[in-house]
Amino acid sequence: MTIRHACVSRRQLLAGALGAGAVGVLAACAPDTATSDPAALASAVAAAEKSRPTTGTLQRVTLTAAPLQVDLAGRIVTTWAYGDSVPGKPIRATVGDRVQVMVQNGLPEPTSVHWHGLAIRNDMDGVPGLTTAEIAAGGAFEYDFVVPDAGTHWFHPHHGAQVDRGLYAPFIVDAADEPGGYDHEWILVLDDWSDGIGPSLMESYDALVAAGKDGDGMGHMGGMGMGGSGMGGSGMGGMNMDGGDVDYSLYVINGRAPADPDVLTAEPGQKVRLRIINAAADSVFDVALAGHQLLITHTDGYAVNPVPTSLLRLGMGERYDAVVTLEDGVFPFVARRYGKPGLARALVRTGAGTVPEASFQPTELSGYPLTADVLSAAPGTALPAADADTSQDVVLSGSMAPYVWTINGRTYDETVPLTVAAGQTTRLRVMNHSMMAHPLHLHGHTFQLGAAGGSGTRKDTVLVPSMGAVDVAVLADNPGRWMLHCHTAVHMEAGMMTRLDYTT
Repeated sequence: MTIRHACVSRRQLLAGALGAGAVGVLAACAPDTATSDPAALASAVAAAEKSRPTTGTLQRVTLTAAPLQVDLAGRIVTTWAYGDSVPGKPIRATVGDRVQVMVQNGLPEPTSVHWHGLAIRNDMDGVPGLTTAEIAAGGAFEYDFVVPDAGTHWFHPHHGAQVDRGLYAPFIVDAADEPGGYDHEWILVLDDWSDGIGPSLMESYDALVAAGKDGDGMGHMGGMGMGGSGMGGSGMGGMNMDGGDVDYSLYVINGRAPADPDVLTAEPGQKVRLRIINAAADSVFDVALAGHQLLITHTDGYAVNPVPTSLLRLGMGERYDAVVTLEDGVFPFVARRYGKPGLARALVRTGAGTVPEASFQPTELSGYPLTADVLSAAPGTALPAADADTSQDVVLSGSMAPYVWTINGRTYDETVPLTVAAGQTTRLRVMNHSMMAHPLHLHGHTFQLGAAGGSGTRKDTVLVPSMGAVDVAVLADNPGRWMLHCHTAVHMEAGMMTRLDYTT
């Protein structure tokens, strides 16, 4: 594999040192296979937005990104956040609402906001240099879009190292006919934490690159945890040496350290809906609620035929909803990093009981984790049944020495985008040719695991295990130029991104 030099430094891009023009240059380095001219593309995007069903309700939100001091179990550190908390305050809307979000940038560098999981209009997707202009330090920008899809979504910067800070928050979208049927709803946001307690993401990335140049990359890989992938079936099985590339000393749930956890209170026998979001930069998590089974009802916003499990695995960017009926007592909700040491936790309290030590690991963690390949689409959630008009390969590969990660053998600066025409169904044959798992995320769409109209669940992010593969179907119903990338932050920086471009 030959790796050419980028037109501009990806290292600079991650550091947030580039202005809007330079970021545009980086995006422009990739060969452009789209045949639509900018005016035609803009017209198609506007027409698609106009055709969306709306409720007539307008919601206005102000979102301020700024430095914030947070308390991590008595240790005060400075991070960047939306508003006065980590995670930021959720945005909540109903399908068909028009949402206007005024983002004010109080950071010392440019930023952006990507609406992860929302298949909104292309020019509001929040990828600088591709869809939406970056927001300069001290500047502001109003995102304006109609909300198309119910479910558990979230938002975060698409601006390099900022993804590893406290800049994230849920975006919850209710269906107009939301059935309810539970007593409480709890949002649980999982994260790996470095601000104020360890090397920054940039420092970790530089160390990985330096180790790769020194020939130590395989030594780093050899230190990763090894275990079963937990993703058998549907061509998604295989040995997994994945523990992530970056070491963290702290893991949090809802911005709280294990020694000072978020406490969620309810009554015994009550039914709770959990909305679980993995906002981590480099950590796959196995999650469990001690003494309980979780009934999985949704993934990435889409309903599935409910499946009970005591253990659930989430890749970075994935979301799962579950319903649980609570027992009487005090129960840790834990998120253990897969492949490396590390535990985050919250506490569920329904009555009297002793709080376990912060390091306590419930027996549920010894089980076999549920992953998306064993789920099936609930009635009415599958894509329209269709034979694929086109088939395209998405080959995930890379190396630790040199530290380079690619899609179809190319880093993003040299990518040859995937293409699709409006109205087509394309099959993406995703093949992981590396010894690490990759959470693959597609902007602006959901895909269906397997064939369109089949039994596979709908998602926008799928954890593809090492040496595994999965076919997904994508319906081209949202015109634009869209990112397709690994949601591991250092893999993105090392080049593991491409595009899906609409053509005429």
